[in-house]
Amino acid sequence: MKIDIISLFPEFFDAFFTHSIIKRALQANRLEMKVTNPREFSHSKHGQVDDTPYGGGAGMLMKAPPLFEAVEHVLQIPIEEHRCTKGSHKRHVVFMGPTGRPFTQEKARELATYDQLVIVCGHYEGVDYRVEEHLVDETISIGDYVLTGGELPAMVVADAVARMIPGVLGATSGAIEDSFYHPVLECPQYTKPQEYRGMMVPDILLSGHHKHIEQWRLEESLKRTALLRHDLLQRELTVDELKALKRLLDRVDSEEEQQVLSKLIEQSTFTEEKRK
Repeated sequence: MKIDIISLFPEFFDAFFTHSIIKRALQANRLEMKVTNPREFSHSKHGQVDDTPYGGGAGMLMKAPPLFEAVEHVLQIPIEEHRCTKGSHKRHVVFMGPTGRPFTQEKARELATYDQLVIVCGHYEGVDYRVEEHLVDETISIGDYVLTGGELPAMVVADAVARMIPGVLGATSGAIEDSFYHPVLECPQYTKPQEYRGMMVPDILLSGHHKHIEQWRLEESLKRTALLRHDLLQRELTVDELKALKRLLDRVDSEEEQQVLSKLIEQSTFTEEKRK
């Protein structure tokens, strides 16, 4: 897979390319990544890529022409041809901006299916709207907050997508077991020492009973999800998940946890009976 990033600040990505998973993916030729500076496609004497907005307003906007030409350069085809042949060529162009759809694990999996992903980073007060309307295939947001530019969001997307590429992660189960790959949070995990300042590793993890350990992990994943990200469980639960919730309800002491779990079980049971 190839990921092209369009950014005014290529140096932002120097450390990103030379550490951890991205570095290994590049070295193993599982992934190709490159940053293209739209200033290279500015036709002004001083490489200007921004200008004042029509109608007035504060700040400067990134101009459309340098971004269009930068994207066409990495696609190696005119943008009109990209749009006409989108079904037969697995290329996808995204813009990182606050008006986009929220970035999720599901979206990361989808983006990882393309042969080429182009990520356009905004800066200044924004970009000429013709970029969002006519250049990119979609706009993606990583959250409801303001950042200086699209470089950090682009790294977030690129990292999440890279993890979905076969062979990138050393452990074959690593990506599968991560939080959000499945629609529950990851269970608590522990390593040595067994005891630290009176804090103990749960006995079940030391038992060597793999079936019981897997059950405990599922129960704890569901518990964390119910308490921290209840929205992820607003769906049809599996039979194993429902059984795990019932086991969990029998062993939790907190009244708050009991109420949350009881409500989930009740909702799931009602949905199952209604379906029948």
